Amino acid sequence: MSTVWTSRYALRTSSVKSSTIRELLKIAQNPEIISLPAVCRLQMFSAASVSRACRIVLDKKAVSALQYGATEGYDPLREMIAANISRYGIGAKIENVLISSGSPECAVAQTSLLS
Repeated sequence: MSTVWTSRYALRTSSVKSSTIRELLKIAQNPEIISLPAVCRLQMFSAASVSRACRIVLDKKAVSALQYGATEGYDPLREMIAANISRYGIGAKIENVLISSGSPECAVAQTSLLS
């Protein structure tokens, strides 16, 4: 016997559409697709380097690294970026720098900056 799930969903789910980002990320998983710059290929990363970086972070900052942080990103990194881009004549402050984990967040940040 099979359950007919559609009759068990709330009515409001009938108007829910698939996420465009989710669909794009599915397409980007195809090895024949080159996605620039949204999705990086795993071959671009050295597993040993990522492992070493994780070990360093966990040895020095495990408590804060394993907790949720500010949505704007890690303050010391934001400060470093703001300071370093001044060499290009950009007078940014920490509040002008947003760290994201990927393209969905970037799209939201760009949209909110434009509106």
